[in-house]
Parts: sequence; C-alpha cells; structure tokens
Amino acid sequence: MKNQEQARQSFSKHLTLSEVKDRIIFFSYTDVVPFFEFQEGYLFFVNVTDSLRKPWTFIGTFYANPEIGKYVSIKWTKFSSEKRLKANNEVIFTERPRHEGEAPSKKFKLVIKRKIKLFGQVIWGELKV
Repeated sequence: MKNQEQARQSFSKHLTLSEVKDRIIFFSYTDVVPFFEFQEGYLFFVNVTDSLRKPWTFIGTFYANPEIGKYVSIKWTKFSSEKRLKANNEVIFTERPRHEGEAPSKKFKLVIKRKIKLFGQVIWGELKV
C-alpha cells in the first residue's frame, strides 16, 4: 500500500537528450493525471522547490495529439541550464502538502538523480547543486 501511495504522490522520468538540449520535458498525461486537470492549450505554473530549498516556477502546457494522445510539456530553461542536467538524469516531482495560508496551486519538491560509479558499483545519487 505504501508504494501505491508514493506512486500517487509523485511522477518521474529519465531525461532524454532532446529534453536536455531543448530545456523542456514531456510527460504523458497518464503520468500526471492525479495532479493536473487536462485543458488542451492551457498554460499553468508548476511551483517547485529544489534540493537546496530554492523555489522555482516552471511553465506547463497541455496538448492533445491524435497519434500519441494527451501530454504535458514543462519548460524550465533557467533551471536546466543552472543545474547542468544531462540525458538519463532522473527527475522526480513529489507533491508537497499545502500549508495554511498558501495559494491553492500545486507545489512540488523536485529531486534530480544522476547515475554515478562508486567503488566499482553503479548507484543513483541525488544532485545537490
């Protein structure tokens, strides 16, 4: 049950080379449906806090394509440049509980993980930059 709760509270993916190059990430709408209501063409803000507790705001857009279905793009130009993201980095958006007095928008903690070799073993380490 705990794994199911975690799955509902976060969404993640490994970045592709084109996502890193273009500084925009794509998620199938099925990955983010618990967090956002689909409205084709609608722009929305994605408010996140990174591992250093620095706040960031990204711009998301909903799309519908007859061949691939519904999807969401999240543009994060300054963040991806400053964090020096690489292909295959894992990005994990975990929904934060809303605190009293905060705006009703969704807020997420964003963790970036990178594959590293440590003593001959490959592990995933959290990027802290």
